[in-house]
Amino acid sequence: MQEASATITAERKHSHVDICLNREVCFDLQDTGLGAWRFEHNAAPEIDSKEIDLSTEFLGKKIDLPIMISSMTGGYGDALALNRTLAEAAERFRIPLGVGSMRQALEGSSHRESFSIVRKSAPTAPIYANIGAPEVAAGLSREQLSILIDLIEADALIVHLNPAQELFQPEGSTDFKGFLDKLNDITATIDVPVIAKEVGCGISASAARKLADAGVKAIDVAGAGGISWQKVEECRYLDRFGNEERFSPSALGELLNWGIPTAECLTGIAALKQHNPQYAALGVISSGGIRNGLDVAKSIALGANIAASARHMLVALHAGTLDETIRAWSSDLKAAMFLTGSASIEALKRATINHKP
Repeated sequence: MQEASATITAERKHSHVDICLNREVCFDLQDTGLGAWRFEHNAAPEIDSKEIDLSTEFLGKKIDLPIMISSMTGGYGDALALNRTLAEAAERFRIPLGVGSMRQALEGSSHRESFSIVRKSAPTAPIYANIGAPEVAAGLSREQLSILIDLIEADALIVHLNPAQELFQPEGSTDFKGFLDKLNDITATIDVPVIAKEVGCGISASAARKLADAGVKAIDVAGAGGISWQKVEECRYLDRFGNEERFSPSALGELLNWGIPTAECLTGIAALKQHNPQYAALGVISSGGIRNGLDVAKSIALGANIAASARHMLVALHAGTLDETIRAWSSDLKAAMFLTGSASIEALKRATINHKP
């Protein structure tokens, strides 16, 4: 029974990657909001661009770039090669990597190597395990938590929050009752920090407060503007059931584009941290439609520690241009730092950035 469930999960994960690569599943009624922000140009930067330091520290680990390869895949046959390539890039660039949901690894052992290959290929890079809020709400044993952490020797555990995705998923679970209490149990039990991550609908300041109170050490906002996982699951639903309607046509478009833009998430959480000292140390990852290094720079100026991307990295991986993409984003970031007179990531956090009227 458990292995049959693992097979179903593996097939779903494979279809997710295929749909993200080949279908139009990005938001189309709103964007990240980052385009509405503009850096104040510094005509007298007083720094040497060759001396700009792109390194920073996140969750106690030094990384060479404030860029993360976000959670994507694992748990099916082809994922082993994908995760190996992603991990090798993370190791080369000394940046964090999050694996996709590890639910399949808890349901069976058939594709666990698609996860364990990550640590084998990236012995020193920060690697983050991943499990969903429905699994947390249902309850995870110490043995299951050990599998998640030990399988990849994880430096942190991502708990992904995906109520909208589960709502649209043909086989989704929408029982989130008791989630925060169970999350608090996990943060008090495991020895690595927990990151709470949305999957594309964003995390508000009020939600971030609740998550931090439950012991979460970092928030990955994953705001609206990138992939809409409602659209991904709607594709899967239509492939299975044809044009059978679940929602009224007049509401469907807005539901498929439901979410808080990435920039709005960042500014809201930045205000929470500024006005509430108990949340000042809360780490922030900007993701959800991050397209280039300038988006990374804007994210940091708006309150993020680092920025992350899944789809753009996945597309680059399949095009054979993953390293080139990371280098280009690094160049974009360095250009923004030079033009704002920011010699370090800490200085970039203090750069003047204005909302365009």
